[in-house]
Amino acid sequence: MSHSKPPMPLILILGPTASGKTHLAVKLAAMLGGEIISADSRQIYRDMDIGTGKDLAEYELDGKKIPHYLIDIREAGEQYNVNEFQRDFENAYNAIAANGHVPILCGGTGFYMLSLLKGHAYAAIPVNEPLRAELENISKESLLTRFESYNTAYQHIADTSTRKRLIRAIEISEFLMNNADAETFPDKQAYDYIAFGLNPSVEIRRERISNRLRARLEEGLIDEVKRLLSRGLRAEQLIYYGLEYKWITLYLTGELSYDEMVTRLETEIHRFAKRQMTFFRKMEKDGIRIHWLDNECSAEEHAQVISAHYQQYLTNK
Repeated sequence: MSHSKPPMPLILILGPTASGKTHLAVKLAAMLGGEIISADSRQIYRDMDIGTGKDLAEYELDGKKIPHYLIDIREAGEQYNVNEFQRDFENAYNAIAANGHVPILCGGTGFYMLSLLKGHAYAAIPVNEPLRAELENISKESLLTRFESYNTAYQHIADTSTRKRLIRAIEISEFLMNNADAETFPDKQAYDYIAFGLNPSVEIRRERISNRLRARLEEGLIDEVKRLLSRGLRAEQLIYYGLEYKWITLYLTGELSYDEMVTRLETEIHRFAKRQMTFFRKMEKDGIRIHWLDNECSAEEHAQVISAHYQQYLTNK
């Protein structure tokens, strides 16, 4: 489904986990008369609150509620893909534009964001590690033969100039062959945007992640996972969501001790944050311009900087 020329450029606020994205987005929305669309692939689920860092109280500033979208829109246990995100985003964007407000996209799920900015989601198709391992020792000629055996709309635009790109092209083709509705990816018009990134130093990020994990465990994170299991969700369904839900489920099913679970989970969250930053750097290489904000500034100062950039951007259009 295509959409008409967006009347209002989109402000993106992105960054790794624990970088303070929501806090900044709320300040900015209050300043500009904005509304926030979440780009978090797990906050869409109801009753997955502590583990996803879904603090709905954060969407209120000085007694004023900031409208937000794409949070609590699916039942826990369901799966959700980038196609659905594009459709749900478009509906939210149109609602905000109809209100005459500024759309602010905030989150850390890079391939969701990229699917909007590039106008298609081929670049957003997730990595398939088992497939990559399978292809690793196959000759380039055999890889090319395999790629040419697929029949998707992607075949005509794929870059197969290097071995690495050829493997990625096979990965995308496999995904398209196994997800029939994914062929609706092309034909989307890219959104006009201006992007800002938060990237605290690794030391600060690690400290925040560790402190936040301890706080979430104290707030009842394990009980949250227990409740989901007691409602009938299978262990495999929760493991699918990764991070907190995966490792705590493994603890509750007796596969890990409490201390092992905490250690593994903390390590995995640090790795996740690193992967997020790698993806954002890849977005830049793919032509997405990101204005990285000064780590020394406060959220209030960041909001002022973004507001000034945005007004200048509108003036220059």
